[in-house]
Amino acid sequence: MATRKASCNCGQLSVAYEGPDPERISLCQCYECQKRTGSVLSAQARIPREQVTIEGRSTTWTFPSEGGEPVTFRSCDSGGATYHFCPECGSTVYWDISAAPDVIGVAVGAFTDPSFPPPMISGFEAYGHPWAMNPSELPIPHYDYDGTSHGGPRA
Repeated sequence: MATRKASCNCGQLSVAYEGPDPERISLCQCYECQKRTGSVLSAQARIPREQVTIEGRSTTWTFPSEGGEPVTFRSCDSGGATYHFCPECGSTVYWDISAAPDVIGVAVGAFTDPSFPPPMISGFEAYGHPWAMNPSELPIPHYDYDGTSHGGPRA
């Protein structure tokens, strides 16, 4: 059983867990992950909530935001998510997933651990930048979401 710790840039907010490697580690190229990370894709792990210890203060933002403009694209958190980020340095460390209340999402980069297991799946590749890494060539399952299954326009 490994003990792993993810934290924000300044170290004020952290998530620690003890247990086996996460059952789901994914690459995502949906528009919401691109906006959340400021990058062309995100690497994220879903960790059972009962194995998690959270320390520090967080500020939250919920997607989709109540009263905001309707979302016109499909994303990996279309069912809703509440992101927890550090009020000091602004790093997003973890998020609550409305469709999966028994787990939390954690940004793999927040672990800063090169021994962290690799992704197992990749999603929303239709939203990816053509010049970026091509996850479709990785030897993992691929899910071809094009945005239309939840009312959004095709990417």
